[in-house]
Amino acid sequence: MRTTAEALLKELTEAHSVPGYEDEVRDVFVRELGDHGELSADGNGSVICDAGGEGPRVMVAGHMDEVGFMVQNITTTGFLQFVALGGWWTHSLLSQRVEVKTRSGRKIVGVVCSLPPHFLSEAQRNQVLGIEQMFIDVGAESRGQAMREFGISLGDPIAPVSAFTPMAREDWFMAKAFDNRVGMAGAIQCGQRTAGESRGNRLLLAGTVQEEVGLRGARSAAVLAKPDAVVVLEGPPADDTPGFPLSDCQGRLGGGVQIRYFDSSAIGNPRFAQLAEQVARDEGIPYQVTVRRKGGTDAGSFHLANEGIPCVVLGTPARYIHSHNAIIDVNDYLHMVVLATALVRRLDADAVGSLTRYW
Repeated sequence: MRTTAEALLKELTEAHSVPGYEDEVRDVFVRELGDHGELSADGNGSVICDAGGEGPRVMVAGHMDEVGFMVQNITTTGFLQFVALGGWWTHSLLSQRVEVKTRSGRKIVGVVCSLPPHFLSEAQRNQVLGIEQMFIDVGAESRGQAMREFGISLGDPIAPVSAFTPMAREDWFMAKAFDNRVGMAGAIQCGQRTAGESRGNRLLLAGTVQEEVGLRGARSAAVLAKPDAVVVLEGPPADDTPGFPLSDCQGRLGGGVQIRYFDSSAIGNPRFAQLAEQVARDEGIPYQVTVRRKGGTDAGSFHLANEGIPCVVLGTPARYIHSHNAIIDVNDYLHMVVLATALVRRLDADAVGSLTRYW
């Protein structure tokens, strides 16, 4: 089955798949790529589609998880206490809708709450609340009702609720989880675009787990798949909003695909990043070069795996990631897919070998 970019992004962003519970996104990956290669999974749940071909093992990977939460406790009066799965700025949480996914698969909607401002002192109103001070109201009157009638258990995953929404500006969309459903959609569409082609490599498409809690899934995925080079697809933060100097912007919506050279998790293989730039220029693909002081991607685990794997990170910049409502220009996403696909077609034995030919 082949789904259009917009429909695929809608389905993936609206999926409930927080770290450790990536089943809904994995199901889409399997459905979309099951006819294009041999599927396998590692013990942590990362999924690989071996699309075949002869030559070096070239992987295109995105992580399946989104930032979310887990039920930590249920009070006697039926409110949920929770822990974060991934990085959240708590200012963005209050009054936001979430869904608890129970063990039966039922989804229970709730809202993140704290004490009303009427009951707070002036000092309390001006402080940033910790997650341990918040709770989720699912409408239960007691712990017993929350557990027995609603089916909620400790350890159940909680995801933000936010519909995939077209904006007034053409080609701009708002949704949760563009980090990293743009990467997952990109890996899927790259596999579909190259299906049946004669390539100078063996193509592996991957969806990794638990990136948002420490780049964990990439470690075991690398052991299973043994790639010789990895193209990591991501949904990195944009920096084109108030508070950033526009002269220093490296992630502007509409500016094209990002090519990342550095972040706190990895120094990108410079030859790989330069090859990506060259391919973008050759193909007329708009791109932005990015050097980040903070943040990280699965390249942080992939580049250290096995005997060391050269990686390049391509991204679709998104405003307000790690919140309920992020924004992308879908053209940046399409440019990312085109560049990833063009790179795959270039990565034959000589090109991959050149990435680690040090003398």
